[in-house]
Amino acid sequence: MGLKFHLFLQCFVTFSLLYVHGNRTIGAVFDDGGFLLEAAFTLAVATASDGQENPFVANVVRTSPDDLLEAEEAMCSILETNVFGIFGPKSKSNIGSIQSIADYLDIPHITIEPMETQNRNWSVVNLYPNHFAYSQVFLDIIEMKGWTEFTVIYEGAELLSFLDNILTMQDLDSGEHILMRVVQLPDGDDYRIQLKNVKASGSVNYIVYCRKETLPQFLEQAQQVGIMSDDHSYIIMNPDFQTIDIEPYKHGGSNITGIRFFDPTLEEIQNYVVSLNEKVEELSEGQITNAIADNAITLDLVLLYDAVILYTTALNAMGLEEPANVTCESVDSWSLGSSIINYIKAMEINGLTGVVKFDEEGFRSDFEVDIIEVQAHGLEKVGSWNAEDGYVNTRIVIPPAEAEGSDSMKGKHFIVLTALSAPYGMLKESSNKLEGNNRYEGFGIELIEELAKMNEFNYTFDIQADGVYGSLDSKTKKWTGMIEKIMDGRADFAITDLTITSSRQKAVDFTSPFMNLGITILYKKPTKQPPNLFSFISPFSMEVWKSLGGTFVGVSVLLFILGRIAPDEWQNPYPCIEEPETLDNQFTLANSFWFTLGSVLTQGSEIAPIAVSTRMAGSMWWFFTLIMVSSYTANLAAFLTVESKFYAIKSVADLSNNPYEINYGAKKGGATFSFFKDSDNIIYQKMFKYMDEHPEYQTATNDEGLERVKSEDENYAFLMESTSIEYMVERNCDVAQVGGLLDSKGYGIAMKKNSPYRQPMSESILQLQEEGKLTRMKDKWWREKRGGGACTDDDAGSGESQPLVLANVGGVFILLAVGSALALVCAIFEMVIDVWLISRKHKVPFKEELIAELKFILSFSGDVKPVRHPEKSSSCSGGSKKEENGDDMESNKEADANRDRAPTPRSERSTHSHHTLHSRRQSNAVQMAKMRKFSRV
Repeated sequence: MGLKFHLFLQCFVTFSLLYVHGNRTIGAVFDDGGFLLEAAFTLAVATASDGQENPFVANVVRTSPDDLLEAEEAMCSILETNVFGIFGPKSKSNIGSIQSIADYLDIPHITIEPMETQNRNWSVVNLYPNHFAYSQVFLDIIEMKGWTEFTVIYEGAELLSFLDNILTMQDLDSGEHILMRVVQLPDGDDYRIQLKNVKASGSVNYIVYCRKETLPQFLEQAQQVGIMSDDHSYIIMNPDFQTIDIEPYKHGGSNITGIRFFDPTLEEIQNYVVSLNEKVEELSEGQITNAIADNAITLDLVLLYDAVILYTTALNAMGLEEPANVTCESVDSWSLGSSIINYIKAMEINGLTGVVKFDEEGFRSDFEVDIIEVQAHGLEKVGSWNAEDGYVNTRIVIPPAEAEGSDSMKGKHFIVLTALSAPYGMLKESSNKLEGNNRYEGFGIELIEELAKMNEFNYTFDIQADGVYGSLDSKTKKWTGMIEKIMDGRADFAITDLTITSSRQKAVDFTSPFMNLGITILYKKPTKQPPNLFSFISPFSMEVWKSLGGTFVGVSVLLFILGRIAPDEWQNPYPCIEEPETLDNQFTLANSFWFTLGSVLTQGSEIAPIAVSTRMAGSMWWFFTLIMVSSYTANLAAFLTVESKFYAIKSVADLSNNPYEINYGAKKGGATFSFFKDSDNIIYQKMFKYMDEHPEYQTATNDEGLERVKSEDENYAFLMESTSIEYMVERNCDVAQVGGLLDSKGYGIAMKKNSPYRQPMSESILQLQEEGKLTRMKDKWWREKRGGGACTDDDAGSGESQPLVLANVGGVFILLAVGSALALVCAIFEMVIDVWLISRKHKVPFKEELIAELKFILSFSGDVKPVRHPEKSSSCSGGSKKEENGDDMESNKEADANRDRAPTPRSERSTHSHHTLHSRRQSNAVQMAKMRKFSRV
């Protein structure tokens, strides 16, 4: 219904215009699915109508592509409007249908599409160059280039006619034979298999003829398989070659030649593009803007413009005013149709595509094209071709000084060999079908991408399917794997976890290492130890406990000595007796130990130092215990919260001794195994002998080694590079790296020996290292992507706490020792001053008094000290009293006499005998008992 309504509307508009103005209608059927052809047609008709009294009117019907029924209905509806001719359509199948109707009714039919056969129908005028002359253009280019071998690559059989002159060309005039191969591209969008076969054939010159829509994909895949380097040359036969994006191929080194029928930079072409975009926007009612970008106008749009101008010029020249009055049901044909066709084939105009004229057979064989080549700055005209002169070279020779250096990487294309080894190279996870380099991701993939940006080169990844990196076969003396492909030139670079070794360095070149690593051990995570009943001892090491015990004993003894030395520590045991005959000391040996023990346990005691020296010693001891107790408490909390681990092995030495019967191995034929083989270390030689005698413990891949380590049925340790272990440990929480690195080496990018690209690649890697990009890339692919960081918090609270050693708390021991020494000095000073004061007061020789004091101190005879110089003084009650009991009078008198003595603790040296001193003590004791009894009453 939509099509019929559209046809009805078109007919109604056309009839109205004819009725009102008598305009000349030109019809067109377009099936391109857009507005571009219609816009070009209507714009050309409008241009042709400028200044005409009887203007032309465009009657356009748009149909579905390749729909014959719609095309025929559109043709019939246009004929009912009394048209002067028919243009279009684009589809070749529809062209045949329209052409048959035009032939029958003698309606001029103008087309612009390449036709694979010479069409001699008199009613058709085709402005597309004749296929025979078209192929002659490229034959002349081949001869100019002097190709003796080349491969013809074409897309469809319908294009073979445009290769006539090439396929039938003879040997060169110089006598050299021509080696020609012909390859047809398959249906679909993947041509890599055919291109790889072309590469394997050794051919380096290619003639390519395919559709404009196919051409970019073809060139990209050719670049991917490695046939777009300095050694390769291309001739592109599609006339719209200038409209594709050539940026990826400008610096690749390949010589790429094409043609064009017009220069898109000309002012008239630029104006035409602007007008076309305006017309498309008008037809689409503002839905499409800038449909044609700069330099992207295709040949068909320009040919259509020239075709309309050519046809309307012929109508004007003939002065025709009467249209064709025929329909699809008509029996008679248009009598003027053949006259118009003959006139057009005999005329000549200058159009946007150059001179438009036809040969004697009615074909456009005489045309002129520009020969263009891809240069670093873009497309450049290097010659021209016309039917009379053939190829004319207009190339501008670049001086050698301006030529690009041979070692420059800019714009060149390289094959980069890699392996699917996580995280260096991996298949990208995507629900969509991916092609080319987009299929891969990983650290190595991203590194090559960064290097390509820095050095402006193109690349294609190739996968080492068997995963063999490369080693020298001792029997055949040949290299295998990636190294072999680099040496043979089948790949330019190789990147993965490829270790730089001395043997590999002799075969290929390596860049500066992009990652440093070493061999270490992958083993199960240490098991948790059961709680220890005596874990409270763990916060301090044994030497600290011993030092603490020794300090406890030493300070206790010191306080005991200081108590005996310090005069203020000898106190009157009877407060009510002002002049006692003995003095007591609280710092007995037992009390000294109790005082220090109470401080250590933060409980305190009833004993308090009185003298300056004992207070000094006590303060230092309290400070010491404050630090020690705080340190103990803090470390004890760590020991109680941190789980202890049992380590079966902690180093490679443990593994070699194998106390727990652990089996171990490495990747077979890898760099790790070679390290043990070539090492002269006794331990490593022992381990190599073990692995060589047990080949069943060697693995084919690192992943296999990981699975054997994780297996509960096998007690297995795997030796491999530390970076790979780091990657596995981040994702497998039941394994861990054990021990340090056994060696130091690096991963590098391999390339052919004496490669000119080693220096720029190495410099770029160093720059990435300095900028910190390599570190960020490693964090990304190790700890973030593909499950990284899964075990980040797995070991929280399970670290290994260490007991405090003497070095951690040695300072407080030193401080205590210094304080104790000062206290001892202070006590001696106090004792000397006290002895001096007594000797002056009682006029006793200082030396004699000092010796007596020292004898008592050093005798360690107890905590009671006799007063050597007693004096009479009054009692604390102020006088004598008679007691009610007469038996105690004598004792009271003696007590009164004692109270009348002076209060000075040491007045005179005692001359009483030991017996008298004992009697006096008993008397004092009796008196004190009486006083307590009196106070109770």
